Amino acid sequence: MKIIRACIYPKDIQCITGRSERYGRKLLNEIKVHFGKQKHQFVTSEEFAEYSGIKLDLVNEYLQKVS
Repeated sequence: MKIIRACIYPKDIQCITGRSERYGRKLLNEIKVHFGKQKHQFVTSEEFAEYSGIKLDLVNEYLQKVS
């Protein structure tokens, strides 16, 4: 069984959404504020999917292809 990454990076958001990497960094910061996370904490694929409205299955499918 292939292990799927648990956290999302700006480059992932860039590839999933088609937006810039800078937008990905901005979005990650907004998600951290939304979920009350500190700056050093990671954003999980579940949190990204919930915040963005993109189905978790699609996010995990992308992460499997990239890993």
